[in-house]
Amino acid sequence: MPADFSFILIYFFYGLAFFSMGLVVALEGGRATDPRLRSGLRPLAVFGILHATHEWLEMFENMGPQHNFNFDEPLYQSLRLSILAFSFLSLAAFGSYLLAKDEVAHRVMFLIPLGLEAIWVFGLLNMRGDYPPLELRQISDVWTRYAIGVPASLLAAAGLIYQQRAFRRSGLIRFGQDALWAAIAFGWYGLVGQTFVAKTALPPSTFLNADLFLSTIGVPVQIFRALTAILAAFFVIRFLRAFQVEAERQIAALQAARLEEARQHEALHGELYRSVVAAQESERQRIARDLHDETGQALTAIGLGLRGLSAAIQHGKNDQAADTLRQLEGMTANSLTELQHLISDLRPSHIDDLGLPAALRWYAGALQERTKLRVSVETLGAERELDPALKIAIFRVTQEALNNVVKHANAYSVDIRLAYEENGLTLRVKDDGRGFDPRASHKNEGRVSLGLIGMQERAGLLGGTCAIISTPGRGALVEVRAPYHRQENAQ
Repeated sequence: MPADFSFILIYFFYGLAFFSMGLVVALEGGRATDPRLRSGLRPLAVFGILHATHEWLEMFENMGPQHNFNFDEPLYQSLRLSILAFSFLSLAAFGSYLLAKDEVAHRVMFLIPLGLEAIWVFGLLNMRGDYPPLELRQISDVWTRYAIGVPASLLAAAGLIYQQRAFRRSGLIRFGQDALWAAIAFGWYGLVGQTFVAKTALPPSTFLNADLFLSTIGVPVQIFRALTAILAAFFVIRFLRAFQVEAERQIAALQAARLEEARQHEALHGELYRSVVAAQESERQRIARDLHDETGQALTAIGLGLRGLSAAIQHGKNDQAADTLRQLEGMTANSLTELQHLISDLRPSHIDDLGLPAALRWYAGALQERTKLRVSVETLGAERELDPALKIAIFRVTQEALNNVVKHANAYSVDIRLAYEENGLTLRVKDDGRGFDPRASHKNEGRVSLGLIGMQERAGLLGGTCAIISTPGRGALVEVRAPYHRQENAQ
């Protein structure tokens, strides 16, 4: 092998190409989202750094004796040969991992580098007694390239072709082309660069060797190896940029998902606002109707009764006046009761005066009087002072849940459980009615859906959650969890 400056440069750039590739792969390979590719890039980084080390050792050998160091020392030659072998084994592991489609195949493909290593060691042991020590050095180098270098390079090329198809399926066509070019470079690096070796007594290097390559092509095979190494490193580094593109894609998809979620949230807020306005208008109509039908008519009747009472007193009809007075007294009491019911529905005084559990028991009792529904209220834990917003929100959720049971569930009983826990309040309203599909209710039953949304929105404003669990034929469960301290007003 000529020991001139041109060969020193060839080995330097040859090693630099693979060292740069190994370093970049080691730094960037962990960003791959595909676990198969991420596993394969680790041995590729090892190959690049080890093979660069081997070529730089060849460079120093071509520079001649340095500091009286003897490059023919058996220990040094064994170290150099081991570095070359393990670099090729790492390249074989890279190709094997890329070809593995799943975890089982990954374990099976790992046997390929182990098999190549076994063949290599077996061959070296058999050749030890067949050749003299000085000739055995070059023969071992040639055997390493034949037994490991050629199949490892072809495995890497096959794995990169498989990876190129994976890039194309992901829409990363440009990076798939880079992987294909890297595969071509590794293929030529193995088929030509590791086949035309030094001339030794080991067939087929007796005729298929570096001398034949030089006489046929006109350049040393080391230049060909260096060029294919530079091309392989260049295209491997290029397709590593796919990780950045993939990360940017994921960020864009995440941003789009968040925008869509925000849009849906805004739409939900708009729908809820419309439902609140509609509910307010409906409540106003109900109050106006109740005032007209009950209180208004009662006051009109009282007014007429007072006129009749005045006329009876003027004409001395005391008995008739006494009867009219008793009727007016009853009508006034009834009107006052109706008015109290109306006021209680708007803002139950029990919440402020007696607390949330008492208000829930009062409302359950009132509901049982008006319907055939059996309602039980259970309180767990030590009662504590609650924020007014939390009390009214829990009461309204209970009220809405019970109204839905009365209107839609066709239930016989409802169990209400209020639990004072360490970090917050939990409300469970469970009925034995016909149940429903919560997803279908959002699509088909607008009024029910808005009621469910309203409960969830109240819980959300308290910093809590509202879970609605139901199955057709198995009743429904409304569970609200809310912290004791809230950030926003839920009233």
